[in-house]
Amino acid sequence: MKPELVEVAPGAHAYIQPDGSWMINNTGLVVGDDGSVVLVDMTSTEARNRALLAAVEGVTARRPRALVNTHHHGDHTYGNWLMPAQTPIIGHVKCREDVLAAGLLAAQVLTGPDYGHIEVRPPDVTFTDSLTLHLGERALELHHVGPAHTRSDVVAWLPEQRVLYTGDIAFAGGQPFLAEGSVAGYPKALARIRALEPEVLVPGHGPVRRGDEVTALLDDLEAYARHVDELAREGHAAGRTPLEVVRGKKETRFDRWQESERLVGNLHRAYSELDGNPLETRLEPIKVWGDMIDYNGDRSIAMPEGAGVVHPADPLGARPDR
Repeated sequence: MKPELVEVAPGAHAYIQPDGSWMINNTGLVVGDDGSVVLVDMTSTEARNRALLAAVEGVTARRPRALVNTHHHGDHTYGNWLMPAQTPIIGHVKCREDVLAAGLLAAQVLTGPDYGHIEVRPPDVTFTDSLTLHLGERALELHHVGPAHTRSDVVAWLPEQRVLYTGDIAFAGGQPFLAEGSVAGYPKALARIRALEPEVLVPGHGPVRRGDEVTALLDDLEAYARHVDELAREGHAAGRTPLEVVRGKKETRFDRWQESERLVGNLHRAYSELDGNPLETRLEPIKVWGDMIDYNGDRSIAMPEGAGVVHPADPLGARPDR
């Protein structure tokens, strides 16, 4: 299936990239009633970003008024450099810090896809809690809900249309990845999303959810968070490593979600929190990814090439183009 730009509500568009796995993310396009344009996230490779911009040009010829980054990971920020210099990049203050810390190292060591030409361009407009963009009479609210997936997670909310762009707080069909965020903070972020009562939810990866599907997805993600917490508490108390816990656990419905190796990384984060470390404590990336690779080999799930050597600020892998 090819990427598709779909209008999910008047003026609100979602750019969906199947299959939503590593580095294959969704983005958003919001058009104000005055014709002004804001993008929500970019994607990973030069080719994918140019395809995204070509799709946007099929909807509007207007230069984007702004680009919002929901967090710092390369699949959401590696296209920032393609924005005109006059177009500000907006993100949480910690998103800027982590984009600069990560640089392009992930692309240099994760050589699966052809990244083409990419450059580092961090957000140049930052905020700490909330920020509202006004596109004519249409308001686009940005709310910091992290730490959850990362420490800089932001959701983009259209209250009039009741459309929510969640970034990677929500994965539809894949296991959430919390190793750079917080297992304890993740349910709080989901509660913030639920309180908004969105009618349309555009996840960071996977298909759009509408109506009752939104509630079902949030229920599933909350259940997954409880599952991680329970496994972590039991394993931590028993002195078992995250990899030992995952290898020895009973099969659950979550094992059928994409990227089941993420559970190992999530347990590493949970263990850090159970040890009393501050929420933003950096985990040892080679250890986390080494365990994920070991588990992935047992499960015969394709892992990104080179994922064992990763910058702590941007550990996301890259699956080859299909």
